[in-house]
Amino acid sequence: MFHIIEHFFNLSCLYRQIVNDETDFMEYLTQETFKQKIFNFDENEEWKFEGEKPAIIDFYADWCGPCKQLEPTLEQVEHEYQGQVDVFKIDTEQQQELAGAFGIKSIPAILFIPVSGQPQMVNGVIDKSSFDNAINDIFFSNATSESESE
Repeated sequence: MFHIIEHFFNLSCLYRQIVNDETDFMEYLTQETFKQKIFNFDENEEWKFEGEKPAIIDFYADWCGPCKQLEPTLEQVEHEYQGQVDVFKIDTEQQQELAGAFGIKSIPAILFIPVSGQPQMVNGVIDKSSFDNAINDIFFSNATSESESE
């Protein structure tokens, strides 16, 4: 029985790699890639975003129905904002320490990370227009007001 589970897990990981490689789909973050691309909590006590453009992180689990419901909307967001916003996923089952660091108690949970400023969390399934509003409010309204004041 253990070999069947191990085989299924290996196939699941292989499938994710193929999907990521062939469709340029969202990147799945591990603790190490999180520290490289989002926030290196080993080196910094205060929040310091490591990315060059705003990011969205979907905290999810494979067994979560609402997480699966959110998937098509997240794919739309990724494609529509390609080159402007990075979209990542964190599996809360495999990355429990990261989920705990952000106080994730229910999923899906969406973390919006502006280039400067503090990240903001939204819990639950949100529709495309709510994503658009959050992206504009959190990521682009500050950039617009900063450039207008110069």
